[in-house]
Amino acid sequence: MKAPSLEEIESIAEAALNTVPKELLAHMDGLVIRVADFPDKDIVRELKLQSPFDLLGLYQGVSIDQKSISATPADVDMIFLYRRPILDYWGESGEELNHLVRHVLIHEIGHHFGLSDADMERIEGAS
Repeated sequence: MKAPSLEEIESIAEAALNTVPKELLAHMDGLVIRVADFPDKDIVRELKLQSPFDLLGLYQGVSIDQKSISATPADVDMIFLYRRPILDYWGESGEELNHLVRHVLIHEIGHHFGLSDADMERIEGAS
């Protein structure tokens, strides 16, 4: 079996994005989603990761709850999905790839809205 390419993971993420409620999508205008093989070395160092395989996704930007109407954004809000760590996790967990990519994407969208990891774990635990 051949590992899915960056483009195939991107297609899975686009399909997952289409499942996000329209009310939330309305607040995601301008949010860029990128798929890369790994986080760059600066991110690995900044987050003090043991390995680049330790990070499946990342939100970079200013969350909605922290944005100021009068402030000019310094950069574009972005979600990164990291293909190789996702594929590694997929291989180890046996979880369906579409479900895993959607889970990582939704998790990072949660950060865009200002939710913490603990908030998201609580929400997932309640459903």
